[in-house]
Amino acid sequence: MKILVFIDNRKNILKKADLELAYYGHSVAKKHGGDVVAMVVGSGVNAGDLGKFGAKEVINVPYNGSYDVAVFSNMISQIADQTGAELIVLPHNSSGKPLIGWLASKMNISSVTGVINIPEYIDDKPVFKKGVFSSKAFAYVKTLTDIAVVSLMPNSFSPEEVGNPVDVKTIEIDGGLPKVKVVGVEKVEGKVPLPEADIIVSGGRGMKGPENWGILEELAEVLGAATACSRPVSDVNWRPHTEHVGQTGIVVRPNLYIALGISGAIQHLAGVNNSKTIVVINKDPEAPFFKAADYGIVADLFEVVPELTKALKEYKSEK
Repeated sequence: MKILVFIDNRKNILKKADLELAYYGHSVAKKHGGDVVAMVVGSGVNAGDLGKFGAKEVINVPYNGSYDVAVFSNMISQIADQTGAELIVLPHNSSGKPLIGWLASKMNISSVTGVINIPEYIDDKPVFKKGVFSSKAFAYVKTLTDIAVVSLMPNSFSPEEVGNPVDVKTIEIDGGLPKVKVVGVEKVEGKVPLPEADIIVSGGRGMKGPENWGILEELAEVLGAATACSRPVSDVNWRPHTEHVGQTGIVVRPNLYIALGISGAIQHLAGVNNSKTIVVINKDPEAPFFKAADYGIVADLFEVVPELTKALKEYKSEK
């Protein structure tokens, strides 16, 4: 079986999500047999390093234009045909989510979004697991076509080095004309994207105001964490909407999620309840978030967080 993983490398750097895709492909191939081909759209800088995470072959498709699902689906379908791919794996992010439906329609193949498992096979067809109803339940989806395309939920697999760098083969592909014209892009630079973050420190209305965010950011800096917030915080412009996590914001699944002054409304929990470990600090013992927490501290966050940050700094200085 050939497994094709799609890597959007237009920023000239391999991201954690890219390594996860290669390693996921390797994990599927190891269990069911086959090889992984990584298709890198962009400059291909350090693309050969995908071999360390399971790719047996890396194909670089040069492209310096803006993101366009029509162009990208054309390029992916051509590489899929050339390599004989039976499974195409996209990232479940801003690149992959709008692309999967378009690609499935173009190739007339099955699609499954947000998969979190190595598929099992029933009647020679793969069955994928995904979260449904805001991850309160799981669905098992069997694909029925000979080729399937899936998007991999971030932080579902921890990438491990399993091989060595490989040579990169460059293939020029005409993806056709874009269907839209991008007239401007606003990006948050210099931060780990929330879906890819291992640790997230998040604040709610209990922070009392944007002027108090310094204690949260200091804790995040010590932990090497990304920062986030609840919807009420972004709605009143204490923090940018790019940090809003929850059912109506960004869905995350970090290894550690620390909630400061967040009550834990069901809409927020729906976006974070797949975190491996949840720590809640809130002075309200009746806060719903405590029911979902692995660890909880009933206390004033303005007293606890500075002490926690101080203890972490001391611990790190001793190592």
